[in-house]
Amino acid sequence: MDIDWAALSSVFGVSLGVSVGLVALFTLGIAGLSRRERAVAQGSGSGALAVTGAYVCFAACAAAVAYGIYLIVA
Repeated sequence: MDIDWAALSSVFGVSLGVSVGLVALFTLGIAGLSRRERAVAQGSGSGALAVTGAYVCFAACAAAVAYGIYLIVA
């Protein structure tokens, strides 16, 4: 029984990269929502751009998760 170490390391690298990317996107979404809260608290505006960016980040996270589930099911 042989282990294909190149394939194993490739899967590990891609999994690590996608995981870090998803966490970064989710973190940017949370940061966008907190900027909106800060803008409202300071009275400097509604923070509509921050909310839009946060929703885009959350949508990208949801799309990546849905695509992963599609790959597993199909």
